[in-house]
Amino acid sequence: MRRWILLGAICATGSFAKAAEVKLPAGITVDREKKTVTVDAKVAPRKLPHLDQSYPIEVIACWGYIKDAKPGDKNGKKSHETIVTFDVMPSEVFAAMEQLGLKAGKPALGEAAKAEGPDVNIYIDVPQGDGPAKRYPLDKILVDPKTNKPMPKGVKFKFTGSAPAKAEPGKVAKAFGADNTGSLIMLFPVDAETVFQSTLTMKEEKYLKLDVKKETLPKEGDPVKLVLEVAK
Repeated sequence: MRRWILLGAICATGSFAKAAEVKLPAGITVDREKKTVTVDAKVAPRKLPHLDQSYPIEVIACWGYIKDAKPGDKNGKKSHETIVTFDVMPSEVFAAMEQLGLKAGKPALGEAAKAEGPDVNIYIDVPQGDGPAKRYPLDKILVDPKTNKPMPKGVKFKFTGSAPAKAEPGKVAKAFGADNTGSLIMLFPVDAETVFQSTLTMKEEKYLKLDVKKETLPKEGDPVKLVLEVAK
């Protein structure tokens, strides 16, 4: 029922109306004082069993891979090239960001397009036993394996909101595009059905091939927290 309440708030352009009072599911925590949204996540596999190789990172967070997925399953379109996976609906994370007072901009798609929207800092919190979690910004996690250089520090992430869904022939699509792809945070504008995009363009995608710095994250499947912070 909650999902249909959310979808009922979508306007004709595909963006949400204000969702300040939407009840969020377990797995999403809003801290209005710290201006953060925290999403329960897991470390994603860098190679999926049905593929013959691993692919460079193009997504920061999306749904995981489901073998023999059925219609309606949360099967991530970009699960072969993500850092972490999660189980909630992208539209629910969108609603959580709106509860912090943010208004989405516009997602980019294609060669010359640039993401628009308020800046958001993105971190991954890694548990440290009984102590406080260790917080990693993305430029400490992503590295070019050929040069060992980190992701450029000047890269920013925008709260873009999602493009409306494009229904495939014979299929019914959810109105909020990212609720079909399962993509939450995109590194390059290869898809507009997401909630956040970086300021990187398709020009950089041609030569910036990033992977996870192995010593920063725990093993595949281990729990972590995805932290989305309103930039000051």
